[in-house]
Amino acid sequence: MKKETIRKKQICILGSTGSIGTQALQVIEEHSDLYEVYALTANNRVELLAEQAHRFRPAAVVVANEQRYDELKALMSDLPDVKVYAGAQALDEIVESMPIDMVLTAMVGFAGLSPTIHAIKAHKAIALANKETLVVAGELICQLANQFHTPILPVDSEHSAIFQSLVGEDDNPVEKILLTASGGPFRNCTMEELQTVTKADALRHPTWDMGAKITIDSATMMNKGFEVIEAKWLFGVDARQIQVLVHPQSIVHSAVQFQDGAVKAQLGVPDMRLPIQYAFSFPQRLPLSGDRLDLFAIKELDFMEPDLKKFRCLALAFEAIEKGGNMPCIVNAANEIVNRAFLEDRCRFLQMSDIIAETMQRCTFSNHPDYDIYIQTDQEARRIAMELLAGKS
Repeated sequence: MKKETIRKKQICILGSTGSIGTQALQVIEEHSDLYEVYALTANNRVELLAEQAHRFRPAAVVVANEQRYDELKALMSDLPDVKVYAGAQALDEIVESMPIDMVLTAMVGFAGLSPTIHAIKAHKAIALANKETLVVAGELICQLANQFHTPILPVDSEHSAIFQSLVGEDDNPVEKILLTASGGPFRNCTMEELQTVTKADALRHPTWDMGAKITIDSATMMNKGFEVIEAKWLFGVDARQIQVLVHPQSIVHSAVQFQDGAVKAQLGVPDMRLPIQYAFSFPQRLPLSGDRLDLFAIKELDFMEPDLKKFRCLALAFEAIEKGGNMPCIVNAANEIVNRAFLEDRCRFLQMSDIIAETMQRCTFSNHPDYDIYIQTDQEARRIAMELLAGKS
């Protein structure tokens, strides 16, 4: 009797050269009997993208920056069977490829929105690691996911923890979501100390190894504000049902409190491969190499309220949720501008929240935005933030 051949799940990774993308490839390599890379994309890092292509032999690679196309093409010259594309439109088109089963959206920023929409409309399961997609256009994304019957599986460690805690609970009402935060590198800093922190200080995250943009967002706690917005859309709860807890040990990745008072949480060592793999394999749990949580070795688990005066970005994110409409889109656009400016030494740490707040005041508000409004809002908010940045330099 012949052994049944299992069809490998075909995965497209948007942002394969970043932290999430590279760890996703580790998961795929560990379970090469189950998963196969169909397409890899990057924004600029063509050398690493070509290296990944040589290792995993996808059907196609895409570099978003069209100016790097010739360089990538040259690096891929010895792989004639791998198609090479460039540009934003190519990203939108590659996710629609027929063989693809799942798209891991690990791109950073607003740029992840359009290809995610195209993937949803093409009925591809979404492993969501791009925060900005739901932050900017949560209502639209959820409508499209329902319309096209497309599953969205969270990859963020916190949202994966919430998702895992909800499995098996069916329609049991959620009373509260407990969203944990490490507190970043400045958890114990005073306002005076925050006046002089540098990007080098901000990039030294105490727990997670992430890309520069997300690490800075973690330092300001805007990252956690974005996760609150994400949780609202992913789990259909009101923002007032989401409580942020600063948990320095990063062992409890998040929890759910039900109407009977029971709390379910997902615990584990900080390892992003676990939520990535769970999104790939759901509802199954597969073996995963790596460290295991040793409860005997844990001396303490601390939980504290975040200081919204010190971490104003988190407060601004809550304001954006309360306002609704295109306000989260405004916050995201302004944040991308100041985040980049801080990394380029053109903005001080505490100036970031000032510029975001002022952009929120100045940018055109729309209570019922569509996709075109989101595009216009993103452009307008970026322009205003850049003008404010220039005025403060």
